[in-house]
Amino acid sequence: MIRPHIMLVAAASVASTLAYAAPASMLEASNPFAKPSTLPFQYPAWDKIKNEHFAPAFAEAMRLESAEIEAIANNKAAPTFENTIVAMERSGLLMNRVSTAFGTLTGSYTNDTLIALAKDLAPKLSAHNDAIRLNPKLYARIKSLYDRRTKLGLDAESQYLIERYHTDFVRAGAKLSDTDKQKLKEMNGQLAALSTQFAQNVLKEANASALVVDSRAELAGMSDKQIDAAAAEGKKRGMDGKFVIPVVNTTQQAGLSVLTNRATREKLLAASLSRGSRGGEFDNRDVVLKIAKLRAERAVLLGYPNHAAYNLEDQTAKTTGAVNQLLAEFAKPAVNNARKEAAEIQKVIDAEKGGFQAGPQDWGFYSDKVRAAKYAFDANQLKPYFELNRVLQDGVFFAANKEFGISFKERKDLPTYDPDVRVFDVFDHDGKQLAIFTFDPYARATKRGGAWANGWVNQSKLMGTKPVIANNLNIAKPAAGEPTLLTYDEVRTTFHEFGHALHGMFSDVKYPRFSGSRVPRDYVEFPSQVNEMWMAWPEVLANYAKHYQTGAPMPKELLDKVQASQKFNEGFRTTEYLAASLLDQAWHQLSPNQIPTDVLAFEADALKKAGVDFALVPPRYRTTYFSHTFSGGYSAGYYGYLWAEKLDADTVNWFKEHGGLTRKNGDHFRKTLLSRGGTLDAMQMYRNFSGRDAQVQPLLERRGLTGE
Repeated sequence: MIRPHIMLVAAASVASTLAYAAPASMLEASNPFAKPSTLPFQYPAWDKIKNEHFAPAFAEAMRLESAEIEAIANNKAAPTFENTIVAMERSGLLMNRVSTAFGTLTGSYTNDTLIALAKDLAPKLSAHNDAIRLNPKLYARIKSLYDRRTKLGLDAESQYLIERYHTDFVRAGAKLSDTDKQKLKEMNGQLAALSTQFAQNVLKEANASALVVDSRAELAGMSDKQIDAAAAEGKKRGMDGKFVIPVVNTTQQAGLSVLTNRATREKLLAASLSRGSRGGEFDNRDVVLKIAKLRAERAVLLGYPNHAAYNLEDQTAKTTGAVNQLLAEFAKPAVNNARKEAAEIQKVIDAEKGGFQAGPQDWGFYSDKVRAAKYAFDANQLKPYFELNRVLQDGVFFAANKEFGISFKERKDLPTYDPDVRVFDVFDHDGKQLAIFTFDPYARATKRGGAWANGWVNQSKLMGTKPVIANNLNIAKPAAGEPTLLTYDEVRTTFHEFGHALHGMFSDVKYPRFSGSRVPRDYVEFPSQVNEMWMAWPEVLANYAKHYQTGAPMPKELLDKVQASQKFNEGFRTTEYLAASLLDQAWHQLSPNQIPTDVLAFEADALKKAGVDFALVPPRYRTTYFSHTFSGGYSAGYYGYLWAEKLDADTVNWFKEHGGLTRKNGDHFRKTLLSRGGTLDAMQMYRNFSGRDAQVQPLLERRGLTGE
């Protein structure tokens, strides 16, 4: 997942000469944001950045950027590409520095001061953004260039930049009347505040919803070290003698696959499912209703029937009809497969004389038993072969070296916001430094859930910047001295997020607006999903899947079982994902007068109408903790993972047909796609890579849905 920052207009982070006299900064020189970082590649000076630096830096950033924009809008010279579009690309340098650092810390290392500041800043930054996008003089200059774009003698990337700016401004409301602009500003301010409140409630509720039990026996099935960690968490929270299991962001929780006590499993899942809807100060139901209504009203104001129609117009899917068709095509076969998988689970329960019908709390625990029966192994057999550092360096980095010729060298001299963050220099095939990559693997109470990538510095030839790209995971940190052993899914996520990193590191564009993963939301996951293919590629797997104690390679018979079980549990995986995607669309395809009053009743009805109301497989995210769609930039866009997977599955076939993991294939992928950022239409970019449109059949086969 790509983590969006508080980015207002496309900008980069290096000083440059503007086409007008840039206003001087009044930020105190002692503030680390006053000037670009002097560290390599303008890497952020985390050792100098303190809470108290952000408020004055944001205030000055807004003042400076406003002055820059006013200078562009009021320039008495006729609009030119240089004095308008390029000038905007060069603006907002301080805003970029401070918002990048703030977004990083509020996502990965937050605290009460930053949480309060984020709440205060949200409407102010929204108003600042509106003042830019709704500036009539500025839009008039952009419109003038847009109308003459084919006659300006520009290269393709520059002409496309004008088109994108024009689209951005029109979609932001630049063509509205003054009265409607005022309404829009008020809506945007309220939405910014509500989205921030939603995100903060999710984080606080996750900590408040932890499972608390009284005895070790209730946690049977977990390892002694895991139970000890639960006891330590209880003590940390002032509950000596209690055992505390924190919940993660998704509905499913890791403990559900190992806990032998069914009552404990039921309590753990209930704690997860009730987040944000159980009353109290972190309840998100009212927040959801307000967000849904405001988004629907804003869409109508901008000339669209609903928020989904507004958002999808600027994605590769284009229409709600296209998305609805995709999700509907998968829903029935996915649920049918899930029901078959449930029947196999029930057989195991009955064979053990369990005396109960399977419930959603039982799926993880008994599906592992089904896997063990069908393939003679369980997922825990894999973990000793998936030690984190080996996965990263001998797996992820090894595959990237084979595919692209790049290499990595860890460095310890650059500051980090947490000691667990690792930093690597990245060198291109010619030995020249390409980027800096940072890796933050562990979960912490100050870090939001999930996994994501973001750019601390984005590549741009115009600005002379090279990329600094960060990956964030949420792996449970082991006790001191213990190895970090990953699940199969955590290995997949590590490869996935590095695919985003490659997109940013290989960016080779002129303008900041197009750098790296600044592409349509339903396309952004495509390169990252492609990179997942290498985790089980024989040459790569053999290089990293070695026992953490003995160094012995994963036995071939175990590897064969892993490969044979690739489609196992795909009914469950697809159904829980589809349920969340369909909920996202259901909320955002509502008109203002269709907003319900009961969040949970609407959710249940929407799942039933879509045919995915299978009680044993709850949505991957329920509405009240669905951060992707209500605070994370994926509103009406969660379908994008499946949309991108269609391209991904087709691309995997392309690699196999062309010889697999080779430099020739990697260089072609890099040249035609990864390096191009957002410089042209995304689907045309894909056709340039593959020579044709993507086919859906490879995806259906991958998910085991071709027989339905």
